[in-house]
Amino acid sequence: MSDTQDFCSLDDTQDLRDELSGIRHHLHRHPELAYQEFKTSDFVAQSLESWGYAVTRGLGGTGMVATLKAGTGSRAVAVRADMDALPINEETGLPYASTEPGKMHACGHDGHTTMVLGAARHLARTRRFDGTVHLVFQPAEEIGADSGAKRMIEDGLFERFPCEAIFGLHNHPGYPTGTFMFRSGPFMAACDTVEVVIHGRGGHAARPQLAVDPVVIGAALVTALQTVVSRSVDPMQAAVVTVGAFNAGHVANVIPETARLQISVRSFDAAVRTLLETRIRTLAQAHADAYGARIEVNYVPGYPVVVNSAPETELALQVARELVGDERVIDGFGPIAGSEDFAYYLQEKPGCFLRLGNGEGAPMLHNASYDFNDDNLTVGAAYWTRLVERFLAAQA
Repeated sequence: MSDTQDFCSLDDTQDLRDELSGIRHHLHRHPELAYQEFKTSDFVAQSLESWGYAVTRGLGGTGMVATLKAGTGSRAVAVRADMDALPINEETGLPYASTEPGKMHACGHDGHTTMVLGAARHLARTRRFDGTVHLVFQPAEEIGADSGAKRMIEDGLFERFPCEAIFGLHNHPGYPTGTFMFRSGPFMAACDTVEVVIHGRGGHAARPQLAVDPVVIGAALVTALQTVVSRSVDPMQAAVVTVGAFNAGHVANVIPETARLQISVRSFDAAVRTLLETRIRTLAQAHADAYGARIEVNYVPGYPVVVNSAPETELALQVARELVGDERVIDGFGPIAGSEDFAYYLQEKPGCFLRLGNGEGAPMLHNASYDFNDDNLTVGAAYWTRLVERFLAAQA
């Protein structure tokens, strides 16, 4: 197992192409939302059990771990796939489009799951590794808080299925299919959500002096929030504060009682993350006090920063170079302002989260026209197989 030619190549998984496409299309037709992945879990578990895996279900709700051992090695590695879909009406017009109104695999988790299943299939039929592989099939990545990764860890994931490292990936539209992207250290942002409710005093639009107008207060706050990053955060640091929703009133001639702002906050550093919360709370309270209103600030911490460990990222990078060549590997990619609950795993274990190109000009993630590119299925299956084989290679 010391020679790289003994490890999985792209050619080794080509015979699985039709089977994997069928699996992916089945999953795409039957999307399920966070913590509702019952049929998906049944399908995945039955496939894995038929290939000889020991499958443990019920972690984090609908999550599961499939375990396979080979040789006499004592080391273990984990690979994770996410299974949940999004509450979006599909508009692809594909023959395998979602059959569930208002539900769609618009982020490619059907493809992520299928690639790991492809690796599971090939690992089971070759068993060219020395140790234990745990395949983690996770629910509820898209939920934003109290996610599947967090719940699986709380259910004893790493105590029950110990491993030296964990790996995962996400597809990335806009880059050529089969292109791998890596970054050591902070890679994807922490994401927090803030709801601000401004309680004013409603009244007639013709007599605003008798009211406390929450719309004016909210508008001033939206403008002030634009200074949080530009004037409070070190220019060498990255952060985002976006007001995504501002709701108040219903008609032109009534000053409403309340206004509500919803804010997305993203950062790559713990100190910056704390600073953002402090500044947003301070600005919100100051604006309410200045206008004589009352304010509520509900600050909900979301996923932490995805921080890839250097040795595991180097291994994952090397495996990609061996598999597809230097021209299809990007080192130092990102950072990415999107968030990912794989971050919770990386707080517990070393590992690497990477990106895989889903096609130039392809619809973006979370878009009603998005579709995972089937050309990635055998590439991803070969990559995960080779990574497991390399990580668990017999030690001389």
